[in-house]
Amino acid sequence: MELFRCPVCGAPLTRGARVLVCPKRHSFDLAAEGYAHLLPAAQMHAKIPGDSREMVAARRRFLDTGGYACFSDGLNALVCSLLMELPAPSLVDAGCGEGYYTARLVQALRASGKTPSAAAFDISKFAVKAAARRDKAHAVQWAVASSFAIPVADAAADCLVDIFSPAAAQEFARVVKPGGAFVFAVPGPRHLYGLKEVLYERPYENTVQDVAYPGFALEQRIPVHSMLTVTGSTILDLFAMTPYYWKTPRSGAERLASLDTLTTELHFDFLIYRRAHA
Repeated sequence: MELFRCPVCGAPLTRGARVLVCPKRHSFDLAAEGYAHLLPAAQMHAKIPGDSREMVAARRRFLDTGGYACFSDGLNALVCSLLMELPAPSLVDAGCGEGYYTARLVQALRASGKTPSAAAFDISKFAVKAAARRDKAHAVQWAVASSFAIPVADAAADCLVDIFSPAAAQEFARVVKPGGAFVFAVPGPRHLYGLKEVLYERPYENTVQDVAYPGFALEQRIPVHSMLTVTGSTILDLFAMTPYYWKTPRSGAERLASLDTLTTELHFDFLIYRRAHA
């Protein structure tokens, strides 16, 4: 089932060999890797929006080490339980990055006997290209798109996941089916605290709050904790995939670069929201 819709008129898209096309003949080429560019020029607030090629590569290298596998496994178990009663659920990953969590989640759903339809998008062309390139089985529909103008039909998703990306509450409420789930991963209070202790003279804990989103009811907060030790170049890959990369003083970055080994706490919270019935 094609989950993406035309970003120009909102009509259904039909997938051809190398193109997506709607009844009004708006067409969108599929890249060689299999993804579509569904981000209209008016929504591009930079020449090349989103994460750079270098940031995407650093995140992929780090994730390939299994450093965040505990969070991916937690997400998989959670979403499989939320979709337990649905044999063919529809899944949307908003801000999917290079697709690490998406791919593993679809694999977990299939391993549980389900036949999911999955669409994932990110505003970074480099991230989506990397995700689609790895998806040899074409298990996921990939696109360059914005969470604030999601090219997916109303009430199309049984579950929408957002891993560390901005929450576009109005669009999420439009896309998720009544009774469907929105799973939002946010950093816990001491997530990467060991990294902050190196970067900053006065490290700080992350703020924790239960945010109310119109159209959704917060059902549960599920924490996932672990410890991580990284060495060598993986330390800088971890740094490059965090927001601290952009706001750390040079002195902090130099201290980090001098380390051979870094040990830090990991802490995600999964916030489970339920879409209200009309």
